[in-house]
Amino acid sequence: MAVESSDVIVIGGGLGGLATAALLAREGRSIVLLEKASVLGGRAGTQAHEGFRFNFGPHALYRTGEGARVLRDLGVRWSGGMPSASGGYAIAGGRCHALPGGFVSLLTTGLFGVAAKLEAARLLGALGKLEPAPLARVSVARFLADHVRHASVRELFAALFRLSTYAADAERQSAGAALAQLQLALAGGVEYLDGGWQTLVDALATSCRSAGVVVRTGAGVETVALGGDAGSWSVRLRDGATLAARAVVIATPPTVAAELLGRTEWPGATIPVRAACLDLALSHLPEPRARFALGIDRPLYFSVHSAVARLAPDGGAVVQLAKYLAAGVRDDAKADERELEALADLVQPGWRAHVVERRFLPAMTVSHALVTAGMGGTAGRVDVEVPGMPGAYVVGDWVGPEGLLADASLASARRAARVAGRRLDARAAA
Repeated sequence: MAVESSDVIVIGGGLGGLATAALLAREGRSIVLLEKASVLGGRAGTQAHEGFRFNFGPHALYRTGEGARVLRDLGVRWSGGMPSASGGYAIAGGRCHALPGGFVSLLTTGLFGVAAKLEAARLLGALGKLEPAPLARVSVARFLADHVRHASVRELFAALFRLSTYAADAERQSAGAALAQLQLALAGGVEYLDGGWQTLVDALATSCRSAGVVVRTGAGVETVALGGDAGSWSVRLRDGATLAARAVVIATPPTVAAELLGRTEWPGATIPVRAACLDLALSHLPEPRARFALGIDRPLYFSVHSAVARLAPDGGAVVQLAKYLAAGVRDDAKADERELEALADLVQPGWRAHVVERRFLPAMTVSHALVTAGMGGTAGRVDVEVPGMPGAYVVGDWVGPEGLLADASLASARRAARVAGRRLDARAAA
């Protein structure tokens, strides 16, 4: 049986894999993309129900982040809206307070007293001037203890770090990485997308196919092996078919990549960032002005994404709630769901009478690798090139020195495409 051959095989059809394939194909490479699921997108997919659209938990695109730059380079366009913290709630002690999002809300909030308000104002004003790099090996907890006097203000800033990074692990999380992400959020803002993140998946898939990428869904990979010739790779599918390529890009979770490549160090070096998510489709929003709430003394999040993005039919609402989960702590899914329901009761009393659809995800993986102080921030993540395996590359939110979340995934896709392209050209010229 003839073995199908290409320049590069990309394993994984999420945002990172799709972007890598599109970038390489635009340079004239022959690319095969393999996705084990029946549809593309992975965690970036969107589900529809009676005109309502659910992402897999709260998704926000950082408007000036690396991910947005890569998408624009590929010609991907999107529309949506920017949520505002103005009028939002800070939840502490089981009560709603004004979320300090500006001068007036800071003055009027009952979240803390006058001295704490003055400290919060000073820190918020100085936040954009702080340099993240020297804090790469400092934990968020240590940073807050050293720089913030009032406990209530420390709780506020811990909540802002959780909000921008999705991570609730202040003892291990790199303050430098968290600060850089919060600065990115405050400077450029985030966007909720019309139609959900599936629009990005569809646009990237179109970009791939337009550039000549062969896209195969339902194509689970069984083994990946380095061939007899230096830099040649053999990929065996679960249906028994075998593909060959000069390079292979694995855009999967680290545990899957390690298994395919026969490595063991990645699983031990990555701490998943997880959240319990409650997604609600409501026929009517009981309190139209109550659109955003952030837990201060509890790691909670509430946002009406349909307030600024087209995600619901006229009059309806899509509400996304989350509890940021701590790593290494045994979860109680039922208790987490009840806590999120109680948060909805507090912010949108009467919501239960308007439920069209609801979905609870007890332990959604937000990112495959917490960026820790011990690893030295994002600079300590694994690089796209796999040591000792010429022509093998990895892509994902756990790879490369740039960005967090989807930004990291798309930035590593760009880096992998560039490095792989240079290596292929060098081999051809040799």
